[in-house]
Amino acid sequence: MAKKQMQGSTKRFGARYGRTVKNKLDKIESQAKAVYKCPYCSAKNVKKQMAGIWKCSKCNKKFTSKAYSVDK
Repeated sequence: MAKKQMQGSTKRFGARYGRTVKNKLDKIESQAKAVYKCPYCSAKNVKKQMAGIWKCSKCNKKFTSKAYSVDK
């Protein structure tokens, strides 16, 4: 039986911690590192600064939203 290889940022854990935990972490980290649309200027330039704090690099607006993603 072929094993499914881990993708993304969770490859660094190797065989430790279990598949379910690593899948959840991979989903959270990919959401946090994604680029989102700014609610003020509608440009796709919003990046996460801290947990819940986001900043648009075009209009330099800082705003709060969810910890790992911007509200849609």
